[in-house]
Amino acid sequence: MRHIGAGVALVLAVAWAFPVYWMVNSSFLSVTTITALTPTWVPFGGTLANYKNVLQGSTGFTDALLMSLGVTGVALVICIVFAFLGALAISRFRFRGRKALVLAIILVQMLPAEAMFIAQYQMISGLGLLNTLAGVSIIYVAMVVPFTMWMLRGFVAGVPADLEEAAMIDGCSRFGAFMRVTFPLLAPGLVASGVFAFLQVWNEFALASIILTSEQQETLPLWLRNFAQPSSLGMLEWGQVMAGSTLVAVPVIVFFLIVQQRMTQGLVGGAVKG
Repeated sequence: MRHIGAGVALVLAVAWAFPVYWMVNSSFLSVTTITALTPTWVPFGGTLANYKNVLQGSTGFTDALLMSLGVTGVALVICIVFAFLGALAISRFRFRGRKALVLAIILVQMLPAEAMFIAQYQMISGLGLLNTLAGVSIIYVAMVVPFTMWMLRGFVAGVPADLEEAAMIDGCSRFGAFMRVTFPLLAPGLVASGVFAFLQVWNEFALASIILTSEQQETLPLWLRNFAQPSSLGMLEWGQVMAGSTLVAVPVIVFFLIVQQRMTQGLVGGAVKG
């Protein structure tokens, strides 16, 4: 039975990884090779021309990369701060309206995002923040905070308040006890929650297409959509599209490599503490 489970897991892993491999493989091939009837499984004798064409200034990749990094960085920092403070308030304090706040968080997550597009567009337009980093960051923070707060709530609730009280008895202030005892225990949970928030913001397309209507102000998903257009001869440069897709995925891979260990600890901790 164990071998059957391992075999099924291996098949699923290959099925999941194959599109990624094919994307990277195709990014080193010419259009003629990609569209040939015989597939090329290994890019021996491949070329870096596709990457050079993508990275040249006229494509706008660099501007879109900086926009995505800026939006993701701003939204992620603000989201983690607000979600963390909200999770602390819900888990550690009893106040009037607490249950209503928890219910509101759940209801917001149940609403389809498309139902709020018109209201969000009118709000950002009224503030004069269309096609700006601030405008799309505000929308992303509002989109990600409820889920992140709910996820962090489980981690905060899993750390006994008695640990802080014991540190306060030993002479620490309330803030000092929190920073020295509780916060280190919550760090893996913050990383795990931050990873999910990062993925939501980095890969988001629909909202960005509404708020960022200018080609001079676009995130990488929007840039890739506009870049993947047929040339004047009616031919789509698949090699360049795959190269662009690979470059869009690189920051995500780097981010995962940096936080991999902490994220694993956070996911396991969240599963155990509930």
